[in-house]
Order: sequence, then structure tokens, then C-alpha cells
Amino acid sequence: MATYELKILNSNDLLSLIAKIGADPRSAAYFLPKREVLSFWIPQVDFRAAAYLKQEMLARGGDAIVHRNVIDGRTERSDVLLIGTEGQYKAIFPKLEAMSCWGLDTLRKALYAAFRKSHIAAWNIPLPGGRTLGLGKGKTKIMGILNITPDSFYSDSRLFTADIEEILIRAQKMIDAGAHILDIGAESTRPGSEPISETEEKGRLLPVLRALRKKFPEQVISVDTYKGNIARVAAENGADIINDISGFTLDSDMLQAVAETGLPYVLSHIQGTPQTMQSNPFYNNVVEESIDYFEKKLQELENVGVSADRVIIDPGIGFGKRLQDNLRILKSIQSFRSLGRPLLIGHSRKGFIKNILNKENPESRLYGTMAVSAYCAGEKVELVRVHDVEATHDVLEMIDAIREAEL
Repeated sequence: MATYELKILNSNDLLSLIAKIGADPRSAAYFLPKREVLSFWIPQVDFRAAAYLKQEMLARGGDAIVHRNVIDGRTERSDVLLIGTEGQYKAIFPKLEAMSCWGLDTLRKALYAAFRKSHIAAWNIPLPGGRTLGLGKGKTKIMGILNITPDSFYSDSRLFTADIEEILIRAQKMIDAGAHILDIGAESTRPGSEPISETEEKGRLLPVLRALRKKFPEQVISVDTYKGNIARVAAENGADIINDISGFTLDSDMLQAVAETGLPYVLSHIQGTPQTMQSNPFYNNVVEESIDYFEKKLQELENVGVSADRVIIDPGIGFGKRLQDNLRILKSIQSFRSLGRPLLIGHSRKGFIKNILNKENPESRLYGTMAVSAYCAGEKVELVRVHDVEATHDVLEMIDAIREAEL
């Protein structure tokens, strides 16, 4: 059950949710003053459970928005938006534990998990060699992009395996500018891109990975691949993290490879393949469907022995998403906190920025990219994956300085 925290930023958000649930629109004036407390979205609850939740939350000073026909049983199911303080949620859990009818037991477990996980604020991701990658505590870190490809969508990011020295210079500049992670990609996954063979991908990747590991022995290095065998050889040659844009949907062997390597894993959401993902993608609720996807994928990982403490979540901006889907993911990024894992956003110079700012060329999308990076920092997203490390570093440093200034 995709239960998750939902931030209500303004009255329009509240009115939209009331309409979606089917509640009486006149109730907006009553709920508006309460919108800034903790809210959790629970989809399609038995009407009796919805009525019970509302009653119990009201008894503790909280509330719940439910369909207008819940009270007289003229609807079988209702979405529910719970509204309350931390204390009110903690108070309702014991009462729900005593009730197992109407699906309340399953609902309670989902709500408790979302409540508990949404409060996790820091992680230490285990890396090879006894190292760790610390994430969280309100800080946004930078993953710098190194594309060892001839066809990545942003031409200025393209590097060539034949010139290792140039790659090492670019990597050094990124590290000096503040990159916490270097992310090497040897196959473009831009919309419409064609796959390459494992042999070709290894030929591009391995010389660069080995050179980077030798030159920067302590630097955190991730490898951007969706192929299980590439993940294995990357692990053998110095990679610290596997960054898979497909959530092991493009190569089912990736699931076993993640288990075998023991490396941290970036679990991403995608609809379709790079060749098809932008051909009329559709969602009824991109946030709810993505969270449900991640919950299932996390369970699959656990089933093969990959613990959640090795996983970073990437909602997949631009990977099988419409403009409104990308914007909704960003606006609702706190909803993904219910998964209990650090978040990564890869937005750099992507097409949704073009669509908003009418910037056809990726070269002209720097300011749009920085705006999204600043937004992510404001939302305390743990990682941003970017081409422009120095500019991103300066934006994040300024935000941190303002946030930490004394009153």
C-alpha cells in the first residue's frame, strides 16, 4: 500500500486534494489552517476504515479528509489524507493495533512504516575498503557526470576513452570544485538512444575506471550501467556504487549482480526503455505509482540479500515522464521520504527544462539546472547528479551559509 507523507504547500494544493478525494469543497476553509502539520496520503481505503480513521484522528485533535459519501456508506472506498502532529500519530497507532477489520491492520503497518521512515535524516552508505559515504543531515552532495560516450545529449559532457589524460584532468577539476562522487557512464541512455554491446561498453569503461581509481584512490566512484555483467566487472575494477537507470528492468541479471558485488545501488524509476520511454508515457498518479514501484523493488532486493542500507533512491526525472510528471515528482519530493532511503535527483540540462524555458539546446539550460539544484537543496535532497559541478557547488554553499547564519 503506497502510503506516504504529502506536503500541502498552499490552498490550491488543498483544494485539488479535496476534489480528488471527493470531499465537500466547502470543507476547505476548515482544513486550510491545519495544512502545515504532518500529512499522510493513503489510497483507496475501505469506507468503514476511512470513517474510523477520521473519528480517531478527530478525537486526538487531528483530522482526515475523506470522500463525502463515507459517512453514509454510499461509496465503497475512499482515498484518505490524514492531518496531524507527530504526537497525534503516535497516539493513534496503539488504537489501530487493536483493530484488524476493514483492512486496518495492513493500513496501520503501512502508515507506521511511512511515519517512521520519513523521520530518518542521515545515512552512512558502506563502501569498499571500509569507507563510508555520509549522506543527509540537511546537506546536499554532488555527483559529477563523466560521460565516456560519443552521443550523450549534452555535447560538452562527452569524453573519449582514447584521451585518458583529458578525462583525468576533467575529473580533477570536478573533485577540486566539490564533487563528492564521480559518475562514469559509457553508454548514453538519452531518449531515443540505441543500446551498445557489453563488449563496447567494457572497452569504453574499464580503461577510464582503472585510471580514475589509480589516480584518486579515495574518491567515491559510481558506474552508470543497467547491465549485470558490467556491474560485476566495474566492481572488480574499483567502482564503489552501481547507478542503474532501470531498476533492473532492462537486464534482470542486474538484480543478482547487485547482490554479488556487495556495492551500494542507485535504484531508479523508469517507464519503458531509453528507445521508447518518451513515447506517450502516462501515469494516473506518478508519485503514488513510483513509490509503489520502489516498495516492490526494495522487497525484491531484500529477497536476494541486498539490504536497504545499500540503496539510494532516484525517482528518474526524464525517464518515461511527461513535463507535469517531472514537476510533480520535484514538488512532492518529500513524499519519497516514506521509503526511508537517501534521495538522488538527476535533472541536469534535461528536456523538461527546455520545455519550461524554451531552451532548445542543452548548452543554454544552465540557469534552469541551477534553479532545480537550489530547489533540491531547499528540500534537503541528499544528492544531485550534474554536469556543472563548480556552479552547483557555489549554489549549495550559498544556501548552506544562509541557512546556518545566526539570527
